[in-house]
Formats: sequence, C-alpha cells, structure tokens
Amino acid sequence: MNKPVNSFCGQINRREAIRHLGGGFTSLALTGMLAQDGFFNKANAASLQGNPLAPKDSMLPQRAKSVIFLFMYGGPSHMDTFDYKPKLYPLDGKTIDVKTFGRGGKKNKGRVVGPKWKFSQHGQSGKHISTLFPHLAKRADDIAFIHSMSAESPIHGSAMLNMNCGSVVSGKPSLGSWVNYGLGSVNENLPGYVVMLENSGGPISGAKNWTSGYMPASYAGTVFRSQGDPILNLKNAHNMPREQQRTLLDYLNTMNQEHLGLRGDQSDLSSRVSSYELAYRMQTTAPEAIDLDGEPDHVKELYGVGEGRTDDFGRKCMLARRLVERGVRFIQIYSGGAHNDANWDAHGNLEANHNKHAGNTDKPIAGLIADLKQRGMLDETLIVWGGEFGRQPTAEYAKGTGRDHNSFGFTMWMAGGGIKGGVSHGETDELGSAAVGDSLHVRNMHATVLDRMGLDPNNLSYFHGGLDEKLVGVEGAKPIHEIMA
Repeated sequence: MNKPVNSFCGQINRREAIRHLGGGFTSLALTGMLAQDGFFNKANAASLQGNPLAPKDSMLPQRAKSVIFLFMYGGPSHMDTFDYKPKLYPLDGKTIDVKTFGRGGKKNKGRVVGPKWKFSQHGQSGKHISTLFPHLAKRADDIAFIHSMSAESPIHGSAMLNMNCGSVVSGKPSLGSWVNYGLGSVNENLPGYVVMLENSGGPISGAKNWTSGYMPASYAGTVFRSQGDPILNLKNAHNMPREQQRTLLDYLNTMNQEHLGLRGDQSDLSSRVSSYELAYRMQTTAPEAIDLDGEPDHVKELYGVGEGRTDDFGRKCMLARRLVERGVRFIQIYSGGAHNDANWDAHGNLEANHNKHAGNTDKPIAGLIADLKQRGMLDETLIVWGGEFGRQPTAEYAKGTGRDHNSFGFTMWMAGGGIKGGVSHGETDELGSAAVGDSLHVRNMHATVLDRMGLDPNNLSYFHGGLDEKLVGVEGAKPIHEIMA
C-alpha cells in the first residue's frame, strides 16, 4: 500500500517518488513530453544537462521568431479556394482524359467537377480568391501563395506524417521539434511547441504528428486547449501545497543528479527532469496565457470570438497570438477533426464540406493576420496555411461533387516573417491535376520555414543511429526564394 503524499520527503525510495510525482501533475497532460525517449551521442547529451530548450543562436539571419502553422486537416480543394482554373467551369459534368491517383487508385479519365464558387481579384496584386474566403481576400497583399506544392502520398496517415515530419515513416521529429531543437525557447515557463486540436478530436495518427521522434521528449508538442484548463491534469494531486511540491521536486532532482553522476550519458533522464520542472512552472503561467477575458471587445470581434461558428477557431488564433507574444516558438492549430464530416476531406458533398470549414476559419485567420500586423508582430511571425494535400479536378464517385485526394499538385500559403506579400509562385496545369514547371516538394516548404527562422535546413542535423539526420532528408532541399522578402 502506498504511503500518503505528506510522507514523501526523505522517507521513500527514488522509484516511488517518481511514480507519485508523475501521477501528481503530469499524467495525461505532458504525455508527448514524457513518453518519448531518444538515443543521443555524447555531444548532444552534454547540451541537454539543464534545460534542453535553453535559447540558442540562429545559424542564419533570423527573419521570424515564431511560426503559426494553420493545418487544414483533410485536404482543401485548391481549385475551389486559391488556385483559379477558369477552364474547369465549362467542363463541369463532362468525362475527360486525365491521370489521377488518390484513395480510389490510379485512373486515366474522370468526370469533371467544376469549381463551385466564383473567383474575383483582390488587392493591388489582383490575386484571384474564391468567395469562400471573403475576409482573407482582404489580406491578399499580405500573403504569398505557393501553387505548385507536391507530396509523397495521397493517403491521409502517411501524408500527414510527410507534411509534419518530412517523412511518410513514423518516428521522425516534427517541424516544431526541429525549430525548438535549433533555437530553443525564450520563455522558460511555457512549452516551446504548442498544438491546438479541433474539439471533435485530433487528426489521424494523433501525437505522431507533433512528436519529437528520436530527439529529447522536451521538444515534442504540448496540446493546449483554448478554454478551461489549458493542459489536462496539470494540477498537482491531493491539493499538495506548492511549497511542498517544490520540496519534492528539489529532492527528486538531487537524486536524479546523483544518478546522472554515476551513470554518465543519460540524456533521456535529463529531458524528463526538465519536463517536470516545466510542468511545475506552467501551473501558474499557462492559465494566464489562455485568459482571453482581458482582450478588448474590438479585438475579439476581429477574430470572430463570440460569433457562433467562428468562436472556437477564433479563440485558438487569438491564443496563438498571445503565445507568440510570450515567446512560444512554434504553434500549430488544426482545423478538422477525426471524422470525415468534421474535416476538409470532401469525398461526397464538396459544397457543404468547404462552406462549413472555410466559414469556421476565414474570419479568424484574417483577424490573426490583421492583429499581428497592427501590433507590429507580423514581420517576425511566420504564418503557414495548408493541408496534407489537395483535391482532384474530377469526381471520385459516379454521382455527387466530391473530389478524391491529390498529392501531385496543391496550394499552400505563407505570410509575415520574411515572406513577400501579394505574390504567387508556381502553378498547376489548366485542370489543377498536377504541378507543372517549378514543382515544389514538402521539403521545400520545410526548408523555407527553417530558413526564415534563421536555421540552415541543409546543415541543421541531429546525430541518430549513426547518421546526421535532417528534416529535409539526406538529399537536402532549397528554400523557396521567390517568395522571400
């Protein structure tokens, strides 16, 4: 039988202390930070003594200090949003020869689904944007559109890993982990990497999308909620007084340091110690960070907070801005949950699907850009928008307007943080079925993010399993210089 909590200090063994402490204020909350152990060489281990998230110097001139990745889970249709294809309209309903590859397999012909929304030009750039995004259309001159993106898989699970971790194979560190590994965090009281999920649930593969892989667990994403307790089960157990909790942590740290002194290279343990300390500090700082009550009404209105369909995503976008203000390095917000009707995966009724998700996110995202800009923060905050792939110009089924997956050509966009506004780069063919000309890979997007954050994508490496692993792979990748300011 376990001894009561108040008999811990100096009276139980190290193993029991760890077990009680872990259950006391981390349990589910910091699973991503505590459950993933890596294997590291001695050089890396030396840098992990103390705080793995300690700030580091950038490798290149740093244009952005934080990243906000707006992930449209399920795969938005590029030809219905930002990639204007006028020749598709008159082909609506006609069967044509076109090569496609998606969930339905490889096909050589299909029935065209014409775009379901009108496009008009916006801003000084004259960018064509669908009526799905009336608010974002007003920010056209702040955005750089990338129309020739391609990925390695048309299947959700592997495509999500490709977009988030640079590989279709699980177990690789995610983009946010690489950013924090390269730069560290400037706020020791909050995670360097925060993830916010749809209320209906997270994406397929779950935490594999924000994993730290073979890096220290401290680099993994921490799931935040925009209302209520920011992190579930962060509070200590049995209402333990904070002073007693501090005493327990100090005792545990002393024992861990003795263990490290005897065993040498134990970087996974150092990472766990750092995570416990971070959890302790977050008990007071995280609730303040998500407290939106003090935000002025006009700012809440900008994000659509309190307006029904936009309230939830608006709160997440506003929280992202507050986290950036507090030095959080990488924030990822998901639009789209676990089930097909809860994400952008429009296999059936394209119109109902995209009207729903664009309507939920358009005003909050436009508000985020506008708010960062009016605060003078857009120039140092890089915003990334996109899904794991795009959609096909043809219908998946014999009837209906649904589109199958398309990894051969799709659109993403970036804004702020050293990115030119009002530009478009790359293109798909006249049907939107595949990228042509300067076809860009997910690796090029990752390289661009790292470059704008002051990290050399082709030299940022982590020694693992006898290899200098890189986010952009051994072949490397060129950043998209055409959209850089």
